[in-house]
Amino acid sequence: MKFKFTSLEQIVGPAIAKVLPDHQKPWFQVRHLLKLNLLLLVPLSVSSTAGYDGSLMNGLQSIDPWKAYFNQPHGTMLGFVNAAQNCGCFIMLPLCGWLTDYIGRKFTIAIGLLGVIVATIIQAAAHNLGATIAARFIVGAFGMLAVQPAPLLIAELSYPSYRGKMTSLYWTFYYLGAILASWTCFGTQGRNDNYSWRIPTILQAGFPVLQLVFIWFVPESPRWLISKGKNDKARAILVEHHAGGDEDSELVNVEMSEIVATLEMEGAAKSTKWSDLVSTPGNRRRTYIAVSLGVFAQWNGIAVVSYYLTLVLNTIGITSSTMQTLINGLLQIFNLIAASSAALLVDLLGRRTLFLWSGIGMLVSYIIWTACSAIFAEKGTPGAGKAVVAFIFIFYFHYDIAYTPLLMGYPTEIFPYYLRSKGVAAELMGVYGALIIASFCNSIALDNIGWKYYIVFCVLLVIICLNTYYFYPETKGYSLEEVAQIFDGNEAILDVTSGDLMKHGSAKTSQEHVERVREL
Repeated sequence: MKFKFTSLEQIVGPAIAKVLPDHQKPWFQVRHLLKLNLLLLVPLSVSSTAGYDGSLMNGLQSIDPWKAYFNQPHGTMLGFVNAAQNCGCFIMLPLCGWLTDYIGRKFTIAIGLLGVIVATIIQAAAHNLGATIAARFIVGAFGMLAVQPAPLLIAELSYPSYRGKMTSLYWTFYYLGAILASWTCFGTQGRNDNYSWRIPTILQAGFPVLQLVFIWFVPESPRWLISKGKNDKARAILVEHHAGGDEDSELVNVEMSEIVATLEMEGAAKSTKWSDLVSTPGNRRRTYIAVSLGVFAQWNGIAVVSYYLTLVLNTIGITSSTMQTLINGLLQIFNLIAASSAALLVDLLGRRTLFLWSGIGMLVSYIIWTACSAIFAEKGTPGAGKAVVAFIFIFYFHYDIAYTPLLMGYPTEIFPYYLRSKGVAAELMGVYGALIIASFCNSIALDNIGWKYYIVFCVLLVIICLNTYYFYPETKGYSLEEVAQIFDGNEAILDVTSGDLMKHGSAKTSQEHVERVREL
């Protein structure tokens, strides 16, 4: 049986595939593609800021001087500390959607990064738990101003054949921040002074400082520029970064045609209202997918480990600060490898396949994890405790192959331009709304009922698998504009190569429109 590789048309769609140049060498040997992909590392690494925060809180909970300095926070109070960042994210989200469309993707990211730096200084200098909670709230609020527009900029700026991989890589960079935080905590936990937790906290500003310096070299989204009537600037960016300076590039002509025609069909971003998320059957389906994905990405059991690994390890007898921070550090490296591998295979395996594989794998892992935790709790069997650690890694592997690379990539693809910013914001409301609830419930539940709490997630994972099977379509093989066909049918069919534009089910010849766009 021969292995069938994914064709170019299956990755970018037929219209783009016809005009995509064959460079006959790897992208890193093509000057303009190398430059573009290096520039995209800046928005790609924005998720590292969120990753640092999640792993930082795991690490701090294992450091004895941190616990002593803040009077051993646990239960509801520990929930407040963890939930503060998520509350900031949630409250800022409605503003994110508007600001991203109003001033652009790049400038919104820059404002967010600056705010995170200021909030990190406050958190590192905190002298009581109240200041820590306030600082984490600000980190969450301004962090969201950077996190929300970054995948939009990546999707709208990426070279067509790399768009799927780039948007999928975005959230995998979460683990770069997680790795730095976890190993910093591991390295400082032996100091036995307050710098054992202040140093990791200060370093939270590291990624934002670097990103703020280099964000000014990153181009703005061509789609946003066109939506603001700045077609010349948009075309110049596409010519430079997609065509290597070729003003007569057919690829640029087709991209411009698709973007302009799509924006005209959508009425442009300036007329968008939040109610548009549910105004049509296609939009209601998109919004349901985005919000359910956001909620289930946190209620599949991952939030128990990502913010409360220390409490999980305590339930199986691993209480050493050194061992807990070591396991956290190794787990983050493992996560980066698993998530990055899946992101690079997303065009080969498809989004739907990865989601189904992920859900089933997490379900099986959690059932075994729960059973082993029960055995350890009742009989104290050391082997059962070790098995729990193993299945934490196995569970994370199955989470990483879909919910890390596709958490932001999938919603970015399914929404049309005029709804993309608000659609991603709606998904993130689901993410952080679910996290706020989980942040309180997880610590309280683990303190009171221990391993029995895992049964809840076994049930939820069954629901998640069924939801994925019935509601999540495949988007592989469509350009960013053509994905609308899946949700809107013939209303969204656009063939810029032949000049035919079909809207509301009736064909309308638009060759003159295409020729006009080629002159822009």
